[in-house]
Amino acid sequence: MTRTTQDSGNPMFRWTQSITAKVLGVALLALIMLIPLSQADGLVRERQAMRDAASVRVAEGWGGPQTIGGFVLAVPTRQDMRGSDGKVVSVRDGTEIVLADESNTVVDLAVERRHAGMYEVPVYTGDVTLRGRLLPSDVRRFAADSTASWSPGKAELRLLIADTRGLQGITSVTIDGHDARLSSSAARMGPYTVLATPIQIDPDRETPVDFAMTLRIAGTESFSVLPMARTNTMRLRAPWPDPSFTGALLPGTHRVDARGFDASWQVLDLNRPYGQHWDANDGEVASRLEPSAVGVKLYQAGGVYQQNDRAGKYGLLFIALTFVAFFLFEVLKGLRLHPVQYLLVGAAMASFYVLLLALSEQIGFGPAYAVAAATVVLIVGGYAMAALRARRAGLVLGGVIALVYAILYGLIGAEQYALLIGSAVLVGVIALLMYLTRRIDWYAHTAPPLAPLDTP
Repeated sequence: MTRTTQDSGNPMFRWTQSITAKVLGVALLALIMLIPLSQADGLVRERQAMRDAASVRVAEGWGGPQTIGGFVLAVPTRQDMRGSDGKVVSVRDGTEIVLADESNTVVDLAVERRHAGMYEVPVYTGDVTLRGRLLPSDVRRFAADSTASWSPGKAELRLLIADTRGLQGITSVTIDGHDARLSSSAARMGPYTVLATPIQIDPDRETPVDFAMTLRIAGTESFSVLPMARTNTMRLRAPWPDPSFTGALLPGTHRVDARGFDASWQVLDLNRPYGQHWDANDGEVASRLEPSAVGVKLYQAGGVYQQNDRAGKYGLLFIALTFVAFFLFEVLKGLRLHPVQYLLVGAAMASFYVLLLALSEQIGFGPAYAVAAATVVLIVGGYAMAALRARRAGLVLGGVIALVYAILYGLIGAEQYALLIGSAVLVGVIALLMYLTRRIDWYAHTAPPLAPLDTP
């Protein structure tokens, strides 16, 4: 069946067959492909959320992201509240927190990978050594500035820890060379659990109070240390080649190689958003503790979901480039494709992202990418041969799509240079399109007629 002469004389029919209408139609079809692409992106986020839930399940039984704070001194206080006649009408009990003068923390992490279903979560056990000293002169000075009476003889040393489920053992605690014992405390400091041991501070003492502790702790994905002294030095080591240093300050020195990392920080009281002492009931100071921590996250370089997300960001661009390639064959070779055929090609390319996600969770991103890309290239290339009725055209379009996927893989892998490579490729594609269409008279050119439906 072919079109009649009356159809050909219809102005509306002539416009629909114009090259302008074809360009607008192809552009509209490319925009329609945003729908399946957004669905694929939502699927990536959903699977990422499931992976995060798996991490939480592992943390519930192993210990979550850990934070350790050095020993701080907690001193009970009492303040008489007097009325207008000068008589005591009530008594207010409180606790003053005094930070140490020096603190040195060394952490050696041993990392392994745990699985929750098909999801992989990095966990660790760590040997923590903490040493420091407290100045009795700080206690006297801060007590003198207070309107409350201090009781340093009833004080306690407090250790801050994020998740006690991961506390596997306390090897030793010594104060001035004498053994001490930590016990759970009902007190909390911000989001942190407190372990405490009693200590008596002689107000007339002049020598520093030295303390030391070693413990073993377990956690999931990240570890950090709070700078709870006037001068803080921290050192973190682990056999993990892709650390992401986090927190208020980056390490002053660090080494990262294929065997792992070794990082050191030095943090002064001037670098923190809180001072050397405060009221334990001061919620504003407690809220500032967590942002002051420094540490490391066991970053999984090029994680499956991160790579899938990067691939999806270029989805519309590469589908549009494929449509342009098909459109050029129509214009330059006098061939013709129906909008439905464009939609089928777009659907095949959109399915690439779903197939990539499903396979990458099972066999890894690299092999999954090769399988998914080869599948789509074969499908679209074979379909182009049949739809355009030209074997050479199908091979060329298949090669173009293979090149597109090769470029996309390079963009995903080149994390730091993705923008540079992507912009160079985009400019190159535009230049190529301008070159191929430089002799076309767009005003005079019309779309080639549809082939008869009974053509073999």
